Amino acid sequence: MLVNTRMYSVTPAAKAAWHEVFSWVLARARVEGRFVDHDPPALLSDLWSRDDLGCVMMCGLPYALRTPHPTVLASPVPAPARYGGRAIYMSDLAVRRDSPYQTLQDTYGQVAGYTLPDSQSGYFAFRYQLLRQNAPPRAYKKIVGNLMNARGVIRALAAREIDIGPLDGYVFDLIRAGDAEFAGQVRIVASTDPTPMPPIVATAALPDAAVQALRSAFLAVADEPALTGARAALLLDRFIVPDPSVYQVQRSRAAEVEASGEEWP
Repeated sequence: MLVNTRMYSVTPAAKAAWHEVFSWVLARARVEGRFVDHDPPALLSDLWSRDDLGCVMMCGLPYALRTPHPTVLASPVPAPARYGGRAIYMSDLAVRRDSPYQTLQDTYGQVAGYTLPDSQSGYFAFRYQLLRQNAPPRAYKKIVGNLMNARGVIRALAAREIDIGPLDGYVFDLIRAGDAEFAGQVRIVASTDPTPMPPIVATAALPDAAVQALRSAFLAVADEPALTGARAALLLDRFIVPDPSVYQVQRSRAAEVEASGEEWP
């Protein structure tokens, strides 16, 4: 079965640490898996559409939209205080470090960017926040899409191609921890309401015993001394096994955005 940690392997140190954690989990669970890379510009949606995933990080929105739902194995709980010890995350709305904008409202009328139109953190979370704040119709004079990921948003901000864009908050925390100079090109003017943290899933037909063994192994990561360094590199407190129904919030919020009638290119 296929194993991949692309979603939060946003620095070399993070990628190595995720590989260490997942390798330990597979060994403890006595489940065999084959690590494969699926690096940009390959689309995560292509990875998530496969039926041979055994242990893969997946955005909560595609999870909620896929039928039948993949099997949820675990979900990470980030360690930074803003997550409150819960398996949640948010999108940080970023501007250039030298930008005059201090609030989200200050950016209205400027140029906004987003990652991909199927992304919770890089698209729907930003647009849902605009709905919540009763932003005016067509709040931005121009929309720049298909920036791929958080690094693409930061590069576009630094190049003055956009004035504001969304960053997966946990991704940005990891970039700040592992690539502070790159992250320092931008600053945050607002953060969206949190949603459940992306799950680690399987789409392959795993035996129940293997599913339970993998879940138990993820729960054991928090207390494993050999993974102290990896947890620190990943700003990771622990894993939980979430109720799959929690991911319906992403689906309902996306539906509200799509029902708003405004189309972003």
